[in-house]
Amino acid sequence: MILLSVGSSSSSQIAAIFSVTLLLFYFSEATKGAPCPINGLPIVRNISELPQDSYGIPGLTHMTVAGSVLHGMKEVEVWLQTFAPGAATPIHRHSCEEVFVVLKGSGTLYLAETHGSFPGKPVEFPIFANSTLHVPINDAHQVKNTGHEDLQVLVIISRPPIKIFTYDDWFMPHTAARLKFPFYWDEQCFQKSQKDEL
Repeated sequence: MILLSVGSSSSSQIAAIFSVTLLLFYFSEATKGAPCPINGLPIVRNISELPQDSYGIPGLTHMTVAGSVLHGMKEVEVWLQTFAPGAATPIHRHSCEEVFVVLKGSGTLYLAETHGSFPGKPVEFPIFANSTLHVPINDAHQVKNTGHEDLQVLVIISRPPIKIFTYDDWFMPHTAARLKFPFYWDEQCFQKSQKDEL
């Protein structure tokens, strides 16, 4: 199921999303500083001061606003991502729900709703500023900036840290999809936490 909605008051929708994010900070056992400690995240932070990186994905800028591995979040993870024109996620799926709030720009969500032995031809959904979208568990999908300006999205996922399976194309068998865990933005902290447990 895909949910797209446009509200009459975009600033109130965005304010509500950020308010929820701040509440998540309050109730989490989060971290402070970098690179990977898990003790005390300030309740309020200036988002412009958070680290961001492309993690080798051309045209992507990713910022983990509240993360599982980085901040100790237990139930959800929140990202802010910006895609340059033409930039896209890989075709992928994961065993968690994902919700996007499009803050600016436009693009396309490609979603394979079939559940056969491979994703199959995707359905295309236009996305635009003030729209929201929901990606169901394990549905292969891709988000691409098909517009002429940056596409910026706030992403909320359940059950972090996520295990992502990537595909070369829409007809690659599910059994051939490659597991990427930990995902790029969790690698450094995940490896450090594994060493600390030994």
